[in-house]
Amino acid sequence: MMLMRPLGRTGITVCVIGFGAWNIGGQWGEVKREDAIATIRASLDAGVNFFDTADAYGDPPGLSEELIGAALADVRDRVVIATKVGNFARRHGHPLPFTHPLHVELCCDASLRRLRVDTIDLYQCHLANLMEPEIFLEAFATLRRKGKIRFGGMSTETVEVLRRFNADGHCATVQLEYSLVNRDAEKELLDYARQHGIGVIARGPLGQGVCSGKYTSQTQFTDSVRSGWNSGPQREVFLARMQKMERLRFLETPDRSLASAAIQYVISHPAVSCAIVGARNPAQAIANARAGDRVLADAELTRIRSVLA
Repeated sequence: MMLMRPLGRTGITVCVIGFGAWNIGGQWGEVKREDAIATIRASLDAGVNFFDTADAYGDPPGLSEELIGAALADVRDRVVIATKVGNFARRHGHPLPFTHPLHVELCCDASLRRLRVDTIDLYQCHLANLMEPEIFLEAFATLRRKGKIRFGGMSTETVEVLRRFNADGHCATVQLEYSLVNRDAEKELLDYARQHGIGVIARGPLGQGVCSGKYTSQTQFTDSVRSGWNSGPQREVFLARMQKMERLRFLETPDRSLASAAIQYVISHPAVSCAIVGARNPAQAIANARAGDRVLADAELTRIRSVLA
C-alpha cells in the first residue's frame, strides 16, 4: 500500500509517489492524447493522489495542464493538483516579464482554465533563481484571498532563494531536484525545508532516466530535453552518472528494479513529502506507484552512502 505523508504544514496528506506531468506533453517524445490520459488514470488507480505540472510543460506550452485537466475532471475531490508559473513560452524565446503581480494572476487564470478547476491546490513559482520574489509573493497572497489557489510554493535548488521566498512565512513547499545521481539537496536545502515546516516535492528521482538502469554508454537521445547529452560536457556528466549507477547495481533484486530502488532512496529522506515521477504509459505509471510501498532499509542507505562517498 502506498505510503502517505503530510505536505509540510498545509494540512494536506499526499502519497509519497506523485505523478510528474512533464513527460506526457510531448517534449520527451510524442505521446498520443489517449495514451497520456490513460497513463494519468492508471497512476490514479494505483493510489497516486498528487499530480504536478506547469504552464510551460508540453508542446505547445500548456498541453500538460490540459491533459491533467481532462483526465482528472471527474475526480477533482480525490486529488491534489499542483502547477507552476514563470516559464510559459520561455523556451520559445518569449518569456513573460512578470514586472507586476497582475502578470502572475493572468497566468493563474489561464492555468485554472486548462486544468478545469476553480482552485489550484498548490501554485509554485517556477523561476529557480529568483532573488527578488516580491511580485510573486504579492500575487500569491492575492490569489489566496480570491480563492484561486490554496497554497504557494517555490521551485529552486538554492537555499537563499527559498529563504527569500519564505520571508513572509507563507512558502508551503519547495520543489527541488533530488536523486541518487544528484544529492546536492542533502547539503543544505532539505534541512532548511524540514526546519521550517516546508513540504518537499522531489523532482527527477530517476535522474531523467539515468537511475532506471536501462541506458548504456552507447545511448543516444532524440528527445528535446536530453538531446544535449549526446556530446560535449553534458555527455561527460551523463557517462559519469552512468558509472555511478553501475556501482549501485546491488540495489536491484529479483523483486525490485533499480528504478524502484532509486525512487525509494529519495522517499527515504525524512524531509521529503513526495517524489514526483514521470511516466509515458500506464505500465510505467503503475511501476512507479508500486515503489511507494516502502523505503530503503538503514543498511542499504549506509551502503549507498559508502559507495557514493
